[in-house]
Amino acid sequence: MKSFLNDPELSEEIFGPSTLLVRHSRREDVLDAARTLEGHLTATIHGTEQDLRDFSDLISILETKVGRLIFNGFPTGVEVSHAMVHGGPFPATSDGRSTSVGTQAIYRFCRPVCYQGFPDEALPEELKDDNPLGVWRMVDGEMTREAIGQPRKLNVAG
Repeated sequence: MKSFLNDPELSEEIFGPSTLLVRHSRREDVLDAARTLEGHLTATIHGTEQDLRDFSDLISILETKVGRLIFNGFPTGVEVSHAMVHGGPFPATSDGRSTSVGTQAIYRFCRPVCYQGFPDEALPEELKDDNPLGVWRMVDGEMTREAIGQPRKLNVAG
């Protein structure tokens, strides 16, 4: 354990088949090792359900260090699905606010812009009340392709 804690290179993420075995004799050693980690794509825990309960603080630490937690499995491949996240804190990814795989990956390429108080004719086509492009958009918390019937009123609290 001392070698691991004293050599930061040992905690760097490695891509490809490799194994690093760190022996410990105290529960606190495992927590200390987890605290030293930088951002990684995944962390795997092999154990029992009782181990998950006994080491819930380890999971809390790892949640801040990785993008995907795996229990009794191996981080091989990713599935493009709504639940998949493949990213993590820096340096595993350059921006940990999104994922590189899964349906949420599109948000890596988005930058929200708000058009407040603009007349309809000055809005981008996607935002015009009559929705000339027929795109899906959220209106009053609901996804719709319908045109907005009545002009919206801007409520500004003073």
